[in-house]
Amino acid sequence: MGWWEALILGIIQGLTEFLPVSSSGHLELAKFILGDHSLPQESMLMTVVLHGATALSTLMVFRKDVMEILKGLFQFKWNDETVFSLKIVVSMIPAAFVGLFFNDLIESLFGGQLLLVGAMLLLTAVLLLFADKAKTTEKKVSYFDALIIGIAQAIAILPGISRSGATISTSVLLKIDRGRAARFSFLMVVPLILGKMAQDLMSGEISYESSVLIPLVIGFIAAFITGVLACTWMIKLVKNAKLSYFALYCAIVGLFAISYVLFFA
Repeated sequence: MGWWEALILGIIQGLTEFLPVSSSGHLELAKFILGDHSLPQESMLMTVVLHGATALSTLMVFRKDVMEILKGLFQFKWNDETVFSLKIVVSMIPAAFVGLFFNDLIESLFGGQLLLVGAMLLLTAVLLLFADKAKTTEKKVSYFDALIIGIAQAIAILPGISRSGATISTSVLLKIDRGRAARFSFLMVVPLILGKMAQDLMSGEISYESSVLIPLVIGFIAAFITGVLACTWMIKLVKNAKLSYFALYCAIVGLFAISYVLFFA
């Protein structure tokens, strides 16, 4: 993998991890079009690095929230920070369950499954359209809401379904305040990303060679910078209820992916 391919993949990851357009779907589409013939181990290492960059960008944007949560937890008292952290844990259960017991099945769905990617992007478009029409409320996230949002996140493991699109749309449809919905959606994914990274690194399936260092660094920096920008922008967009633009985009890309497979692949 060359440095320019790493740059493209880093920008795609940074933007699409937070914008509701499916990072996994866009990465699969980009790899397919770019003709990515890298070894599976090398490709997995790049994926781990890019996800690490977006996790770091999330912590950067929500650094004040994260510090408040950690400060509250280290007080070892039942407070707002403890409650929020428990809701994050509840939201992680469905995705963690899927990752532990269906990991091989999920991985088999990646690697050029563009028809699936296209179909799931169309599904994401429908979710965003419904969420865009939902009314603004002041409702907070309950434990039941956290579980339902967690189920949406687990389903979004499928390539082509936007994780942020699915979780934010589900939150808004549950009548949760849009600002809280975005905050909860972005913070709930950080522990899962870090857990998946640790699992991949300990699997023994990742190999490293010094020749890939520069592409890895370029990909990381590109994903981090674009991730910070996209996360900040997405929070504002959710509050202003402008998800229909992304619904249209997902529909166009989904149809493109399906057409590409049917007529050009």
